[in-house]
Amino acid sequence: MTQEVIDQFEEEHPDITINAEYGGFDDQWDQLATQTAGGNAPDIIQMDEKYLREYADRGTLLELNAVDVDQHEETAVENGTVDGALYAATMGMNAQVLIADPQLFEQAGVEMPDDETWTWDDFSQITADLTEGLDDGWGTAGPRGIGAFQTWIRQSGGNVVTEDGELGFEVDAAAGYFEYFSELLDQGVLPPAEVIQENTSAPMEESLPATGREAISTWWTNESVALTEAAGHKMEILRYPSRTGNPEDAEPWYKSSMYLSASAGTEYPEAAQAFIDYFVNSRAAADITGVERGIPSNPQVREHVQQDLEAMEADTVEYIDAIESDLGDPEPLTAPGASNFNDILGRYQMEVFFGRMNPDEAAQSMYGEMEAQLS
Repeated sequence: MTQEVIDQFEEEHPDITINAEYGGFDDQWDQLATQTAGGNAPDIIQMDEKYLREYADRGTLLELNAVDVDQHEETAVENGTVDGALYAATMGMNAQVLIADPQLFEQAGVEMPDDETWTWDDFSQITADLTEGLDDGWGTAGPRGIGAFQTWIRQSGGNVVTEDGELGFEVDAAAGYFEYFSELLDQGVLPPAEVIQENTSAPMEESLPATGREAISTWWTNESVALTEAAGHKMEILRYPSRTGNPEDAEPWYKSSMYLSASAGTEYPEAAQAFIDYFVNSRAAADITGVERGIPSNPQVREHVQQDLEAMEADTVEYIDAIESDLGDPEPLTAPGASNFNDILGRYQMEVFFGRMNPDEAAQSMYGEMEAQLS
């Protein structure tokens, strides 16, 4: 899709040529670090939230003063702003969600929950009923990635990392998170730890929800379309449960799924910003990308794209719009040193699931390791 947008941009701007480099997500950051250190970073960089502040603080990103974001969602602009300057333009917005498989609910004889009023106690009961009613599957296999932990901490009144670059949660809150899912594992609601570990690293098309063995799983909204395609049938998007049964207490937030930034050392600042502006503001580019990278943050572009959306793509836009009135504050940008918090969390989560650490031990050790990373 990116290459198609580049080709189209070059047709409209014959004086500009863009050479693209493609690579895997993890390899991207190792390569970019090496390129940046050597003074030959790409003119245009596909940027991720967890690395944005780190690169901006080093002075390696160009301030995007020629990219028009006046019409963009305020949250999307904030997400790309560091110390009052825009260093990243949001390619799409998404939100952390639960994806439910209606076929598995039907097989288990369980009704779909009212996701505006359900609580974590309801989630425990519903996933237990699903596991009991399924011959070869589970109600849930535990959280994938850091999004569920961020949601839990937000509902505890904090953030994983504060605006000042410090840990924004208490050890007890993390222990409660580990304890909650550990109890589900002990009750047999979750699959064995070996299965959970395999599932967390499996490609989407081989994951438990894609193969019809997990009824409720954690994802971002822009991943729901690909998951539906992998599963081969319609899925449903659900809000996270809250502790009170009030939808605003579920603390949803908009995340920029991916950004475009430019190198501070580029010889072509005008051309680089022209392409970034084209990608996030032109209907022609949106016709190619749709909502694959999330919902366009420019409302005019979103409205244009929405006209041709069907099925799960349309559901993601509807969901993003539906939670707007219940949004909490945006998540602070990932602080330097915190870009691997996802891996740290996953490691301690598995220590608990395998029974090598209890929730309190895991929370205390994880907190100390994360704190050391930040300092």
